[in-house]
Amino acid sequence: MTTPTQKLMVNGKDFTLDADPNMPVLWALRDILGLTGTKFGCGAGLCGACTIHVDGSPMRGCLTSLKQVQGKQVTTIEGLDAQKLKDAWLEHNVPQCGYCQAGQLMSAAALLKATAKPTETQIDDAMSGNICRCGTYPRIKAAIKSASEA
Repeated sequence: MTTPTQKLMVNGKDFTLDADPNMPVLWALRDILGLTGTKFGCGAGLCGACTIHVDGSPMRGCLTSLKQVQGKQVTTIEGLDAQKLKDAWLEHNVPQCGYCQAGQLMSAAALLKATAKPTETQIDDAMSGNICRCGTYPRIKAAIKSASEA
């Protein structure tokens, strides 16, 4: 039995992978393409560490299969173009251990793309699926607010 060929568009580049179409995108990114910025957290889509963008919308890479992203653009933290947000992240000293940061940034970037000036409630709602074990939530919120004002 041969492995089916999957086409994947990641960070503006086309890839052809010999992989099971049911493979989670997370594993294709990390194990096949070597893009390790997207992290494995819980494997159940609950922590947000594996957040990627699929055609601009945040999705959990651990729950999204290769067949679900056929013909769509996948963006990872390595391809995220959100310099104001990244600068605000540093300005507010958001990273502590850093493990959740890729997912946090991906969710925050999607929020700011959809809502240029989000309210506190909108920030809370958009970020509610991202867990930070270090508890830097106030700094995350401040950084998002700062980026939205820049």
